[in-house]
Amino acid sequence: MTGTAVAAVSSFSTQLAEDFDTNRETVETGIDQTSEAFEDGEMNILVLGSDAREGETLEDQRSDTMMLVHIPETRDEMYVMSIMRDLWVEIPEVGMSKVNSAQSHGGYPLTIQTVEGLTGAGIDHMVIVDFDGFSDLTTALGGVEIDNDMAFSAGQANPSYYPEGTIRLEGTDALRFVRERKAFTDGDYQRVKNQQKFLTGIASQVLDSSTLTNPSKISDMVSSFTPYLTVDESLDAQTLVNYGMSMSKMRASNITSFTIPNAGTGTTQGGASVVWPDEEELANMRSAMENGTMDVYVKELEERQEEQVDGAIDESGEDVTEEPGVEAPQ
Repeated sequence: MTGTAVAAVSSFSTQLAEDFDTNRETVETGIDQTSEAFEDGEMNILVLGSDAREGETLEDQRSDTMMLVHIPETRDEMYVMSIMRDLWVEIPEVGMSKVNSAQSHGGYPLTIQTVEGLTGAGIDHMVIVDFDGFSDLTTALGGVEIDNDMAFSAGQANPSYYPEGTIRLEGTDALRFVRERKAFTDGDYQRVKNQQKFLTGIASQVLDSSTLTNPSKISDMVSSFTPYLTVDESLDAQTLVNYGMSMSKMRASNITSFTIPNAGTGTTQGGASVVWPDEEELANMRSAMENGTMDVYVKELEERQEEQVDGAIDESGEDVTEEPGVEAPQ
């Protein structure tokens, strides 16, 4: 590479960093900034999907989407764990409530404390995503391809239709795809699966060589999405670059998505519709993260879930797993 080319690349990188640091918003999270991520051998990032509405205060808001991104010490794998927003958990100094209500009780610091208590993972960073930004991001990427396992429609006026099979999402269609839940008999369960598919599709596009070697596409991606991001105080452009360089072996095929174990839906004594946590499986998950054996845990979890589905098919061959469960655990 010539000196002129090197200078051009350096100037481009500097401009991208300036654009990110200028356009991003930061928020107080209460995350301990005295130690660096990976200092304890792993990195955990809490990703929240914004459900803010015009005129709402911080106390009025609840997290629409919650995901824990876990990157082990090897830095060549990533586990994206969706947290059902109605999961019934212990919120510090509040008591039992839905996990997404932590935001309204104590803002982002309490949300982080609640997720840490639930998963046993120390949160290193937090990213809040305004889903409206997905529309521009997918356009900058030229669309995001996913494998849709269930045909459905979304939207009241001029609804979008998503056929079963491989589809390409872009613009408003992408936004509707990640937000829809009323079209499904199991509501949030399928919605969470669709969000996982979509984020994996984005990761595949971003990590693809046609994106990483295209300065124009990278620039469009950063400029399109950054205004829709809110991050903790320490997550700046240089920090992201450092993480990216240390995770150079990461590939889209090494990203695993699953939903944090739960015992199905039910109703509390107070009449709230909730998702019950699966305490035994949660304990197994915490141990796997601590011991660096998430690959083994996820494989065994999938096998157990397949066995449960097989066991729920009656002698006539009819699938009777429409509802994840309705009885409160004793």
